[in-house]
Amino acid sequence: MKKMQRFLIVCLSVLLLAGIFPAGAEGTKADLAGSIQLNFASETVKQQVSVKTYIDGDTVHFFVPETVMAGGVLKARFLAINTPETTGKIEEYGKRAAAFTKEKLQNAASIIIESDNGAWNKDSTGDRYLVWVWYRESIDAPYRNLNIEILQNGLAKPNSSGNNRYGDICLDAIDQAKARKLSLYSGQKDPDFYYGDAIELTLKELRSNPQAYNGKKVAFNGIITMNSNNSVYLESYDAETNMYFGLSVYYGYSLNGKGLEILNVGNEARIVGTMQYYEAGDTWQVSGLTYRMMKPKDPGNIQKLSDGHSPAWVLTTPDTFLHGKVLIQGEESQQAFDYAQMAVATSVEMKNLKVESIYTTQDEDSSSNGAMTLTCTAEGETIQVRTAVLYDENRALIREDAYLGKVIDVRGIVDYFEGAYQIKVFTPNAITIHP
Repeated sequence: MKKMQRFLIVCLSVLLLAGIFPAGAEGTKADLAGSIQLNFASETVKQQVSVKTYIDGDTVHFFVPETVMAGGVLKARFLAINTPETTGKIEEYGKRAAAFTKEKLQNAASIIIESDNGAWNKDSTGDRYLVWVWYRESIDAPYRNLNIEILQNGLAKPNSSGNNRYGDICLDAIDQAKARKLSLYSGQKDPDFYYGDAIELTLKELRSNPQAYNGKKVAFNGIITMNSNNSVYLESYDAETNMYFGLSVYYGYSLNGKGLEILNVGNEARIVGTMQYYEAGDTWQVSGLTYRMMKPKDPGNIQKLSDGHSPAWVLTTPDTFLHGKVLIQGEESQQAFDYAQMAVATSVEMKNLKVESIYTTQDEDSSSNGAMTLTCTAEGETIQVRTAVLYDENRALIREDAYLGKVIDVRGIVDYFEGAYQIKVFTPNAITIHP
């Protein structure tokens, strides 16, 4: 009997290795991404590329020759797959999918993109191109299909997966991921996702669609760049737009010592609070922060993620500040925003500003008594710089004659006041006077 059992086990193993049982069968694993070959002789368009920017699990910007794409960059959307989001609302397994794509391409010896037919085809947004992504792990290794590899690892949902040149194997990859209960099909919680009652999203999503979250509990990550008047400013870099997005967060008087430590300048923090329109400041902010010391990992808590960071101090020209546009890609279309509108609450630097006039706040009953608004010119444009009340090293009030008529460089936070965008400066060392 034991000999017969051993014989049956051997026969079963041979059948599995030979591929007689289907690839998606429960308990089996087939390397579907490596089972097909890139046919260099086919009618499809192909191009060797390198990565410019990783966006998320199914979107990457590649460097290509100018003959392929004007500007030398092709914004690629992977065919047949739809990975969970990480650039707007954060979805379960989105971070894992994005990390998977980055790890494979970052360590690749060579990357080739391929169209589904004889031309580069745009997706529904009109700005990205639908491609198959092939990579090889070493210079003498065969190419692997990353789209199919993502599917077989359960890191994407189907997206017209059966309606393309590799449709059959895409469907096999989906079946295998389901049978093996991987990631999206596991029925298990994503260890990289916060399961609370807040909407997990990015600062870019919050800044570009603030009305959609008005009065709602939201959660996002950012670097704390400034702390002033019971509020902190946070910013976060977005690779797709190559800019920082920011927001003011009001913490008030409700946080304890540990909670306040999380909000130290230089920390990267996870903020959880309520999005609201601040009428007095004519801007958006998040408030209602909490920190429960007995439950530091509570998804409703603010949390420190890392430290040792510095503000970006993005060098910005007056022309960009006043007239620049930011294109933000949605799932179906692009939307254009004013640069300063999207840069609100982020750290910027502007150089060679000539101080033409200064208005000083004269209100002895106000904490802003002595604060200044510097009207500056540069490159034919007018820029407003608003200061906090500034004191020198001897604690003497810095007055307008220190800056009037001078050429200065400033570092500050983009602010909105009385219908115009300005740069808000909080400390005297943020203003450098030219000799």
